Amino acid sequence: MNVLAENRAQRRARERIATRGGILEAARRVAARDGARNLSLRAVAAEAGFAPAALYGYFQNKNDLLLALAGEDLATLTRAMRDAANGAASGKLAAASGTALELLQKMETIAAAPSALPDAAGEGERLFNGRLIAALKALSDASGKPLDSREAQADIVLIAATLTGLAVLARSGRLAALGFKSEDVIAALSRNFGG
Repeated sequence: MNVLAENRAQRRARERIATRGGILEAARRVAARDGARNLSLRAVAAEAGFAPAALYGYFQNKNDLLLALAGEDLATLTRAMRDAANGAASGKLAAASGTALELLQKMETIAAAPSALPDAAGEGERLFNGRLIAALKALSDASGKPLDSREAQADIVLIAATLTGLAVLARSGRLAALGFKSEDVIAALSRNFGG
């Protein structure tokens, strides 16, 4: 490949990445306005300034787009949990869990993602799964326990499921109605699972 053709290919790749990023930003605005579960390709295309058919060059369908958003949110969640755990002198799991809970209450895409998974295939699902594994690894690191057994892995999944459920309960006001504070439940998680 000559230098001119290589430069053109690199420019097209950069443009494609930028356009995909713009579509994701538009999708995030639509999801914030209409709710992630109500995300539509037509609304995202209008927000991004594209014809609806143009989005199919970047995402297979609405579920693929939703998984891409959820995958980005999982990456944000993972970084925040790692930063919180690394910044804590002690109580690393509590710090990571508190940060996760705070973000999960705001990240509607992660709550909506399971409905998109049955229709997902290919790159979107692989990316989502990879980022989910990274988030579980961050929780494992914060707990101070290696994932060297099926039981240890199940404990981390249990922590993640607990945090996800807590976010739903806190967001809906049910946690407070039950007489619990999220800090109390996170403290119990830390006592039971270390870190």
